[in-house]
Amino acid sequence: MSQPIKLPKWVDVGVIPALNILAALAVSALVILALGENPIEALDVMLYGAFGYDEAIGYTLYYTTNFIFTGLAVAVAFHAGLFNIGGEGQAYIGGLGVGLVILALDGLLPWYALLPLAMIGAALFGGIWAAVPGWLQAYRGSHIVITTIMFNFIASALMVYLLVNVMIKPGQMSPESREFAESAWLPMAHQMFAVIGIDVSRSPLNLSFVLALIASVLVAIFIWRTRWGYAIRTVGRNETAAIYAGIDPKKTIFWTMALSGMLAGMVGINEIMGVQHKLLLNFTAGYGFTGIAVALMGRNHPIGIGLASLLFGTLYQGGAELDFEFEQITRDMVIVIQGFIILFSGALAYMFNPLVARLIGRLMPARG
Repeated sequence: MSQPIKLPKWVDVGVIPALNILAALAVSALVILALGENPIEALDVMLYGAFGYDEAIGYTLYYTTNFIFTGLAVAVAFHAGLFNIGGEGQAYIGGLGVGLVILALDGLLPWYALLPLAMIGAALFGGIWAAVPGWLQAYRGSHIVITTIMFNFIASALMVYLLVNVMIKPGQMSPESREFAESAWLPMAHQMFAVIGIDVSRSPLNLSFVLALIASVLVAIFIWRTRWGYAIRTVGRNETAAIYAGIDPKKTIFWTMALSGMLAGMVGINEIMGVQHKLLLNFTAGYGFTGIAVALMGRNHPIGIGLASLLFGTLYQGGAELDFEFEQITRDMVIVIQGFIILFSGALAYMFNPLVARLIGRLMPARG
């Protein structure tokens, strides 16, 4: 089996993903042409729907927030050689932790006092939900992909049971908890901008976006500037070498998966505390699965994950505008575009490497 061609870091992180995205968009353009629509006009409408006015920007960044959290979760596990496909379930259970904290304390504490407690609840519940598959992988040899997929289904069934039989608001048919007290809601972007005299339209964007950016910085520092991050990367590269270096791969796998689940659980802060203001079914809406594509496209680096999250946020929000403006382009078309991006960023990630390597090989001697 041939190994991926070694390229300069700036090429591998910047140029290759850009080429993959361009290839995906080119194929998507052909599909749009086949539907009888103008791909240039469709791109213009999509970009306008995502960035053309302040409400659209708010929605785009709201989606981006969730993708950052789940992308970081997948990336941290991947650095340890683990393919965590359970971000969806971990985010779901993390939201349960957020909801339990706020339902217990929203009548006693304001949002700024509840936020750290809710974050602990999200991290604790999401971390435990990921740590169990981590323990099974490390100490029992169960494959992490199988167990994390299984735990997604268990999380879904558990939430249905709790919301239908335990946490449902008395007297209502919809499987939801009661709404949180308004004092427990995270500040929305339009409220924060209003404090400094800037008027922006209402959108789901809230303080969680800032938390996602802070998480990105902290993950970068943790992975590349701490001995724990070094241990994770060593285990991911070569377990035998890690053992000789005095690193325990089993403990590293267990705690890495716990950290991955903590990050995924932060989706609950954005969705439950920031937007929905109650516990409800299916609030994760596939963010955990999309986070896998985000991490792959972002090369498991926080900067790349941030840019990939913005791209998928653009597709989510701009896709709604496409569906509205074009008769032949539906919301499903956006899913097709996402599929092409995942295809070229995942399965065909190294397709352009030989071409780029030859081009660099010709240019480098010319420099010398």
